[in-house]
Amino acid sequence: MKTKTQLFLELWIEARTRFTNQINSISEEDLKKKLPPSQNSVGFLIRHIGDVELLFAKNVFGDSLVKVSAKTVIEKRDTGEWTDLEALKNYVSESFEKLKAIVEKQTDEDWESTITTKEFGTKTKAEAFGRIVSHTAYHAGQLAIINKYGK
Repeated sequence: MKTKTQLFLELWIEARTRFTNQINSISEEDLKKKLPPSQNSVGFLIRHIGDVELLFAKNVFGDSLVKVSAKTVIEKRDTGEWTDLEALKNYVSESFEKLKAIVEKQTDEDWESTITTKEFGTKTKAEAFGRIVSHTAYHAGQLAIINKYGK
């Protein structure tokens, strides 16, 4: 029988394929695409997904070794700087690995413990993890639409 951690990881990794399956087909030119009236570009969304994964590793799961400057969260808008495809790919690969590593350390009991953040209040770790799963899938959908129809 699988642990809660194994099951949650499987769920997250599968849901994250909505994002990761797009990364290999994105070109550097695609990174600047936007779909008016939205100000967010493809590059911004990729960086934002990485920023939030690192924030989750640090603030929700308590990984004190994670250092993150979540520029997309701080700025709250696209500054136009997310145009280096290789750097973005490396960033979201790193964010995935760091979040995965700390999640793998969770016990079944940990998932029922509560955490409090200013962004979404008090939740169990399981509920909070649902936020990162849905966050990535939500922005992956935006990414696909912007990349398909944006200019």
